[in-house]
Formats: sequence, C-alpha cells, structure tokens
Amino acid sequence: MIVPRPPIDILQIVSPLVVSVIYVGVMSLLTERARHRLSALIIAGAGGVYFGAGFGLWEPFFAIPMFWLAYRGLDNYRYIGVGWIFHIIWDILHHLYGNPILPFIPMSSFGCAICDSGLALWYFMNAPVPSFFLQMRTSPKQFR
Repeated sequence: MIVPRPPIDILQIVSPLVVSVIYVGVMSLLTERARHRLSALIIAGAGGVYFGAGFGLWEPFFAIPMFWLAYRGLDNYRYIGVGWIFHIIWDILHHLYGNPILPFIPMSSFGCAICDSGLALWYFMNAPVPSFFLQMRTSPKQFR
C-alpha cells in the first residue's frame, strides 16, 4: 500500500540538491586518497540507514550488496556511484511504501533520493574536484 505523503514543492527539490553540492564541496577539500576511502565508508553506511524502517528482513539483505559495492568502491568510484543508485531506489521504495529515513520528516526519503542523484552523478564522473576548490587547495593564501 502506498503511504500518503504531502505534496511536493520546489523547496523539497532544491534543498537536497544544495546538500549534494555542499557534500561535493566538503569532500573536494580532502586529498584524493582520503576522499576515495571516506566515500567507500559512507556508501557502506548508507546500506544500513534504513534498518527497522518498515521492510523487515529486506533491510539487512539490502546492506549486503551495499557492503560489496563499498569494498569494490575502494578501487573505483563508479562502484560508489552504483551504490548511490541502489540507495536512490531504496529511498523511493521507502518514500512510497515504507517509513521515511527521518520519521519526523515525511518527505525525507524523497529528499534523500534527490540528493543521492547528485552524488551518484559526481561519482560516475570519478569524483572530480570543482575548479574553485582545486584553486583553494593549491593556493590557500589567496583565499585567506
């Protein structure tokens, strides 16, 4: 049964995109090696954020491919991107049929799916550092 949710407005689309841009910005401040390892850890954790959110035994079974993708993601950003695609699908299923990722915010799983879309795109592009952050890392005196 589809769970009723409030109507979607522009803020519920723009806000998650802003969060994904902030995420990319913060991750871009890290060295490539640290960014790659932390990204794999984050996608592994994303596999478990919905435990107890309405799908019973399917919840831990979802974590198994996410952990494998995180492990493979240690060598290749595209596996991390695939992990975010898996998480988008899980977000949408929870938005429609299960419990939201944040129970006190009914549209949180919808917003998570939007944010994760930006992250997946970035990882499929091999997690490039935006030029502004690259300049900030190479010549920090200019930005002080």
